[in-house]
Amino acid sequence: MLTPQITDSHCHLDFPDFNDERPEVIARALEAGVRRMVTICTRLRLEPQVRAIAEAFDPVFYAAGTHPMSAADEPLATVDELIKLAQHPKFVGIGETGLDYHYTAESAGIQKTSLRVHIEAAQQTGLPLIIHARAADDDMARILTEGFKAKPYTCVMHCFSSSAELARAALDLGFYLSMSGIAAFPKSQELRDIFASAPVDRILVETDSPYLAPPPHRGKRNEPAYTAHTARVGAEIYGMDYADFAARTEANFDRLFWKAAQYEAAA
Repeated sequence: MLTPQITDSHCHLDFPDFNDERPEVIARALEAGVRRMVTICTRLRLEPQVRAIAEAFDPVFYAAGTHPMSAADEPLATVDELIKLAQHPKFVGIGETGLDYHYTAESAGIQKTSLRVHIEAAQQTGLPLIIHARAADDDMARILTEGFKAKPYTCVMHCFSSSAELARAALDLGFYLSMSGIAAFPKSQELRDIFASAPVDRILVETDSPYLAPPPHRGKRNEPAYTAHTARVGAEIYGMDYADFAARTEANFDRLFWKAAQYEAAA
């Protein structure tokens, strides 16, 4: 029987955790049915290294932006810079960007400025915005909504673990929620309930590896193969057969990350 195919919509394959066995990590992902991975650049000066990984491995696509926790330490991205990066055939998303007031509330001002730059780049390129949100729900909902009203764009709330209110605000704008290993943690029932109330056609799955490994690997280094564990929990949340849930998240990914789907169609 064929393994249902899924996509890890958010991982960090350039992180040193994978330096010694990147080809093996990608091979294990394929074996687990994770047929594509989007590796995310969090500091634009590292974009060449992240791009090189996408160029070296057929199943890997990439995105780039300035992570909110790095916004105060890195040069402010420009819209033109992001648009230029987006010309690469395997560059499929803008970010991750967003707001993080849990660890870096003192840089809230520059985080907001950076977020707005990334929103404009998403608006101009038509590529999805990739959002990191932590302890900043009100500002997050307000800025995303203001930007959307000015000019519509698409977006995924990566590793979603925020409030039901932020989930609703994002869904009301037509955005997507991405399910990470957090949704599989035993104490995450409240988060699972938020996902259960969302339309299944707005759900993606991811690892955010090397972080947030789902059970049975919790506490260890995460890797793209483990997307399958989170996706099985997702199937349970929606009361769906795993193969059906996998197919639905694949269709969702192709719709949102249309450039990855186009790249494959042309290959």
